[in-house]
Amino acid sequence: MKLPQIRITSQPAKIQIQRTSPIQELRQPKAKQSIRQPQADVSIRTKPSKLTIDQSQAWAAMNQMSVSKLTETFAKEGHKRGMEGIARRTRQGAELMKIENGGNPIARQAARNAFDGMKRIGITFIPPANSVKLHYEPAKVKVNVKKNDPVIHADPQKVIHRYTPGDVSVHMRQHEDLQIDFVQV
Repeated sequence: MKLPQIRITSQPAKIQIQRTSPIQELRQPKAKQSIRQPQADVSIRTKPSKLTIDQSQAWAAMNQMSVSKLTETFAKEGHKRGMEGIARRTRQGAELMKIENGGNPIARQAARNAFDGMKRIGITFIPPANSVKLHYEPAKVKVNVKKNDPVIHADPQKVIHRYTPGDVSVHMRQHEDLQIDFVQV
């Protein structure tokens, strides 16, 4: 006996998935910057030094003075000597008034007045030590500095962001199929 056979042929369904990856691009441009440093304001004030040399005492010791100073010195010396002369004559007059006491005052006075005494011997054109006076005032310096802060300008740039979204597409690559046949063998 011949029995019919069932022949089944099937084909599964196939899905095709196609995917496109997303693209993300980030870019940060550099900020635009400008930096400027102003110079500091500097002012310097100086009071100059001062040196004073007074050598008038040294010149006076050597009789090398100005005319007015020399006149003043000679006037003082003349006045002093005049007073000494008046004093001497007064003393001698008083001695002569007492001539009756004896002792020959005229001869004594004549011997004293005849000789001036010993003269001083020495070098007179060298001034004495410390006769030149020095006075020094050092310079005074005042420095003022005013610092100036830097001037900074910064302009930040926005982030450049580009995004391309991904995509998924699904479609049937192969449809399902089922076939049934009856075959006699």
